[in-house]
Amino acid sequence: MTDFETLFGADLRLLGNLLYAEQRERGSDLFVAIRAASSRTDLQRVTGVENLQQALLVRFLTQVGELEQLGHPSYGSRLHELVGELNTETTRNRAKLFALQALQAEPRIAQVRSIVVETDRRQPTLIEIKAAVVTIDDPTPVNLVFGVNLAGAA
Repeated sequence: MTDFETLFGADLRLLGNLLYAEQRERGSDLFVAIRAASSRTDLQRVTGVENLQQALLVRFLTQVGELEQLGHPSYGSRLHELVGELNTETTRNRAKLFALQALQAEPRIAQVRSIVVETDRRQPTLIEIKAAVVTIDDPTPVNLVFGVNLAGAA
């Protein structure tokens, strides 16, 4: 049995929904929880697979080059480049490419099993990137969905 906390680490919770994130939800505050033993407030943590899910979504939310001054010039994704584009097959294929590049840069990913980019039927300017990845040391896929609003900020 894999010890996911050891394998994927722990971090502070930055995003509310770890299965679905949208490009405008870049994390606004740290999340807190009440400790059961003492009834005191403490910062929430994410561990194991949830930490990996959050890390992947944060990578999608970060523009390549945004962390260059911190020594990480290639960290992030190019998904922000799609804002303002029409929702065409070409744009969706570019989204798939940009997501694949970001996922392949994550050292905890052994294989990208699938990436599907679809238009949200309720909102035609929103595309959803659905990815299934296989992590190091575990064959069970981790799923995530990331929304890119081609119209930009609302």
